[in-house]
Amino acid sequence: MITVDFARLEPAPGWRVLDVGCGSGRHTAAARRLPGARVVGLDPSVRELAAATERLALHDRLEPGGDGRAFLLAGDALRLPFRAASFDLVLCCEVLEHLEDDRRAARELGRVLRPGGLLAVSVPHDVPERLCWALSRTYARSPGGHVRIYRKDRLLALFRGAGFTPIASHRAHGFHSPYWWLKCLCGLERTEAAPVRLYRRFLTWQLTARPRALARLERRLDPLLGKSLVVYFRKASPAAAEAPVCARTARLSTRECSRNRPEASARRTTS
Repeated sequence: MITVDFARLEPAPGWRVLDVGCGSGRHTAAARRLPGARVVGLDPSVRELAAATERLALHDRLEPGGDGRAFLLAGDALRLPFRAASFDLVLCCEVLEHLEDDRRAARELGRVLRPGGLLAVSVPHDVPERLCWALSRTYARSPGGHVRIYRKDRLLALFRGAGFTPIASHRAHGFHSPYWWLKCLCGLERTEAAPVRLYRRFLTWQLTARPRALARLERRLDPLLGKSLVVYFRKASPAAAEAPVCARTARLSTRECSRNRPEASARRTTS
């Protein structure tokens, strides 16, 4: 289940990629498919890094021959163990909602990204997330749970304050919001409750079989039910006249920035 749309980024060969909070390595493995990529997956959990190691080994067996490389490292998003401007692309997927000090995390992501580099961030979208909080008292209070809900304007403001410019956004995983609502209704600890088990079986089949009809349906559902909000940013460059990263990014940047001006956000909020 990949949240970031790498095609939007038009990656160049040999990109240096950092996956912060890589977990079991979904995006680390996906980024390694980029031509000549050098990918670092970082996570504080040894258990998650072990799962990521297994995932990468599985990908090696199923898809041999790629020229990308991946390395796994234990580390903290608030104290990234890298020099400034070490990466061309930084991924931070479903991490910020777990961190008390998200401002510090945003600054660290900016520090290790080169000027003009790209950042892809995903967080739970506020609408399905609020319903999860309403349905389950333990959803946000469980260890390692979510400490805040992000509206889109809040996320944009966080990274603008850290020196980033938003260039595009979308929602993802429209089929997954109902799954979490079912889990919250049945109780998070009741992982084998019949509705949860049956819907999980459907999700597993959908992700492995990839029927085209369901893929089209989910794309239609994403803007309404997408569990994740994904925003792409570009780090400010010292040269004000520097060319955009790519033509598509330039077009998206113009449209997205006009859509997300403070006065536009205010009109949407008050309407």
